[in-house]
Amino acid sequence: MKKQIGYIGLGKMGKNMVFRLLQNGWNVIAYNRDTEKEKEVIAQGALGTTSIKELISKLSTPRVVWLMVAHQAVDEVINELVPLLDKGDLIIDGGNSPYQETMRRAKEFSDKGINFLDIGVSGGPGGALNGACMMAGGEKEIYNKLEATGFFKDTCLPNGFGYMGPSGAGHFVKMVHNGIEYGMMQSIAEGFDLLRHSSEFDLDLNKVTEVYSHGSVITSSLVSWMQDGYKKYGKDLNEISGKASASGEGKWTLEAGKRENISMPAIQTSLDVRSASQQKPTYQGKVVSTMRGEFGQHPVKRAEDEPEIL
Repeated sequence: MKKQIGYIGLGKMGKNMVFRLLQNGWNVIAYNRDTEKEKEVIAQGALGTTSIKELISKLSTPRVVWLMVAHQAVDEVINELVPLLDKGDLIIDGGNSPYQETMRRAKEFSDKGINFLDIGVSGGPGGALNGACMMAGGEKEIYNKLEATGFFKDTCLPNGFGYMGPSGAGHFVKMVHNGIEYGMMQSIAEGFDLLRHSSEFDLDLNKVTEVYSHGSVITSSLVSWMQDGYKKYGKDLNEISGKASASGEGKWTLEAGKRENISMPAIQTSLDVRSASQQKPTYQGKVVSTMRGEFGQHPVKRAEDEPEIL
């Protein structure tokens, strides 16, 4: 394998990951339905294409193609992509796909002689640009070949990547990671709800998050992102929606837990609270929304008709 990659999907994560690859000397051939996003990576040195077919024609063999699209679109892209590939080419699904779907796809690719890796990516758009965390599944030999190109060293933080096991393992580990994230965000939301509404103390929540973020047991990226949120929006978070959204991975984690007979009350509660906040926005919803906005650049602003919550 060479330091050349075809990249399909230039959303918040994908675009920044392409920027990082270019900075580290990779030859990136990119495609995105939104041509404006494609122009941004072209300006930094990527080769833009007008179709998946053109993208494949620009890659030398064995081809490496990274998919960074929503899980609902993966099969559509694959159906267009696979007829254009040759045996020995490699597809990498870097999005948040359900791991059981990944296992199905791996079997189908194997029957066609096409290599496949599932790689869960953590760190949000900031991590994609400055160093991500990656969890890979698939054949170990294929993972080793990709690692030998320097791909993980060039895209991840030191020690922030690893081989998890056979096909589906990468997406499974990332799914559980996101489920844990739901529970952590909910506990942070509950704590800051209490801090904000204490009847005994008028606390500077920006100062609280600053101290929490330097040596405390709960020091974390999430708490640091909360500090960024309080700096931007103040302790009432008036600009932020109290309706906390969910993107699916927490639900998938609970479903996997039920299949394995594993109790997950914290993650279940976090999903229940987010669901309830759609009808009755809360300050806890604001805290969760703030973190989602800071690490994932999700749209989290309060709607005009949404009640103000202090």
